Amino acid sequence: MTEPPTVVGLSGSLRDDSGTRIAVDRALAAADEAGATTEHIDLREWDLPLYDADANEAGDGPALATRIREADAAVVGTPMYHGTVASPLKTALDYCSIDDVEGTAVGLVAVAGGGFPTPALEHLRASLLALKARPLPTQVAIPDSWKQFEDGQVVDDDVADRLAMLGEAVTAEISGEAGRRVAETVTPADD
Repeated sequence: MTEPPTVVGLSGSLRDDSGTRIAVDRALAAADEAGATTEHIDLREWDLPLYDADANEAGDGPALATRIREADAAVVGTPMYHGTVASPLKTALDYCSIDDVEGTAVGLVAVAGGGFPTPALEHLRASLLALKARPLPTQVAIPDSWKQFEDGQVVDDDVADRLAMLGEAVTAEISGEAGRRVAETVTPADD
């Protein structure tokens, strides 16, 4: 019998009542229902000083990189701050090397207090592609976060469904893979 795939969640908000954390939790719940083992990495519990290449093993950076490397897939969420990725998430990713992330299937989530957080999704995708991760085409942008979440729950059924589909897609992406990761990409056969 093979072990179930492992999906980690990583959300870039440090707020106690974080819509981003709620959104990542919803996607992880769907991944769990689809047969994955899940863990939400709460960056509030990690000592991650601003990344310094001369001190790349500072704080909990090495332990975080190990946790990411050992996962089969990830759901990564960010609030959009000033049009881009939140600094706690960027710092966490800075502690990861290509060896930690290469080939990992990643579902993306971005949350904004106003309009669509498309720039944050684009920046997050670019960072993960630089680490040779495999961001899925399925991603979730959540605008107007002030009306999407309440009491730790997603209140908009459409948003909840899209997050569930993301968790299911991440799990489906890795469920049939042999081994821990597949780094190569699949290309259409030539006619």
